[in-house]
This record gives sequence, structure tokens and C-alpha cells, in this order.
Amino acid sequence: MTTHTLVALVEDKPGVLNRVASLIRRRNFNIDSIAVGHSELPGLSRMTILVDGTTTAVEQVRKQLEKVIEVVKVTDITQERMVARELALIKVHAASASRAEITQLVDIFRAKVVDVSPDSMMIEVTGDEEKIDSLYNLLKKFGIKELARTGRVALSRGNSTKGEERMKGRPAR
Repeated sequence: MTTHTLVALVEDKPGVLNRVASLIRRRNFNIDSIAVGHSELPGLSRMTILVDGTTTAVEQVRKQLEKVIEVVKVTDITQERMVARELALIKVHAASASRAEITQLVDIFRAKVVDVSPDSMMIEVTGDEEKIDSLYNLLKKFGIKELARTGRVALSRGNSTKGEERMKGRPAR
């Protein structure tokens, strides 16, 4: 099995995320991560969905997703050249004696300290999953208080206007 990165352009309407997630669940796929936000096109959101499966099975799910009325386009960019990133906020226990060491680790990973309290520090790190996992594993020895991760967001490299082309021929709703 391979982890596939699906990018879906969907109408920005209530219930679309639920319909997409339900369709994937009904096909017996586990969603490793899903990130949704506004796209460059007014009224459309971009979903980045990570699922594990064979290429054939994921292609069937992709085709089924395109049949959902609010879904404009779904592309499996797993085999394409892409830029993929994730954001994490990590709150770590930070006694005054360990703050310098934590700050050094943060600098090495090109992360940022975004909040400091008397007993903790909050770190923001952006990058691929391996980078975030590596920093997290190094910070564990100090004691992780909380962790929040966005899941992967990804775009194909180069020029891609597939979603826009499909929107031009789409009737207004």
C-alpha cells in the first residue's frame, strides 16, 4: 500500500467536507489527514487528503469523489512533483535550565518560539512530516504538554490550471 495525496477543488458550501469524508469512509479507506482552506478561486476550497491504498483502489475513490456534485476536480498528485508542507504547534515543558537547549533545537529546525510562559514554551514548525516528527522526538525528553498538527497541504509544481478549466464549463448554481 502507498500513501496517496489527493487534492480536491470543491465548492465552498456547508456539508461538502462531510460528504467527501463519508464517501471515503464508505469505501473502507482511513483518512491519514485532511486539510481544507480557501483556494485562489472565489467560492472554491482546496482539500488535501492523505489516504493509504493501492493505486487502483484510490483511483476508483477519486472517480467517485468527482461524481459528488460540489466537487469540481480531484487529482492524485502522488506521482507528480509537488511541494508538501505541514504546520505543527508543540507546547513543551520548559524549566529555566532547559530553555537554552530548547531554543537551540528550535533554531536548528528553522522553527520559531511563538509563546513563552513560566513553565512552558510553544514552538511553531513548518515542513515535511519527517522534519516535524524529528523535532517532536527531540523535544519529547523535555515533556510534551500539547501538540496540534495541520496535516499535509500540497500543490503540484509548475503550471496547473486543471480546476480552472473545468470551472469554465460548469453551469452556475
